[in-house]
Amino acid sequence: MKLNLVKPLVIFDLETTGLDLVKDRIIQISYIKVFPDGHEERGNHIINPEQYILPVITELTGISNDDVKDQPTFKQMAKKLADIFSGSDIAGFNSNHFDVPLLAEEFLRAGVDFDFSKCRLIDAQTIFHKLERRNLAAAYKFYCGRKMEDDFEAHRADQDTEATYRVLMGELDHYTEERQRELGENPEGRVLKNDIEFLADFSKVNQNVDFAGRIVWGEAKDSNGNVVLDEAGKPVMVEYFNFGKHKGKTVADVLRYDPGYYGWMLSGDFTYNTKQVLTRIRLREAQKMK
Repeated sequence: MKLNLVKPLVIFDLETTGLDLVKDRIIQISYIKVFPDGHEERGNHIINPEQYILPVITELTGISNDDVKDQPTFKQMAKKLADIFSGSDIAGFNSNHFDVPLLAEEFLRAGVDFDFSKCRLIDAQTIFHKLERRNLAAAYKFYCGRKMEDDFEAHRADQDTEATYRVLMGELDHYTEERQRELGENPEGRVLKNDIEFLADFSKVNQNVDFAGRIVWGEAKDSNGNVVLDEAGKPVMVEYFNFGKHKGKTVADVLRYDPGYYGWMLSGDFTYNTKQVLTRIRLREAQKMK
């Protein structure tokens, strides 16, 4: 099945020095950029993380300190990668939870303010887990009919990117109304539209404003605790803190009555993306006061 696209879709995968969004760095990035006319562009880059790669990571990915020592840093690659991702929607496997947040951190560290809010984010793992609940290898076996280890080398970003692309296509083929009826399934809730907007919405599992989930969307309430509705009768959504002493309080209120909290967060061990989101909210609220 051909993807129904109105703008390019970048399917990507990362290998990293670890799983910490603040401390760890990218050592490999691979992507497949699929255009609305169907043609594809592929890229695969080894990145010098400018930090030591632990033996366990080398064993897992096959990428050693010697492999990266003469490779470009992310900062050197950032502008090129931003150009590739710009104007596109983005897909991956577990990407909404890890790959996109870490990529956002790397861009910000490199001084590139890439606005992910302009991209629709599709997570093939979320789609799979909502409908079948497995991992990438099982997804590949289920949707592609082959063992992943027979077709790919494990824990390489380029290999996982290729597998993710095939899984996403397989998901669209599998979750059609016709195919579900052939399998004797009730298609209600089990049909995927070949539409990027639909897939992005289906990939969402939370209401995070920042990638780390420190700030989340919630319904606005008036002084009596009643939900505020917009002109269409839908709840107005505002940003809430999702951690610490101000958990459950709106960010706008906290910035107003506890302005020092902003400075504390900016100097704290939070992701660059969280600080960026908080700063944008602060600037917006300050503008309202003028």
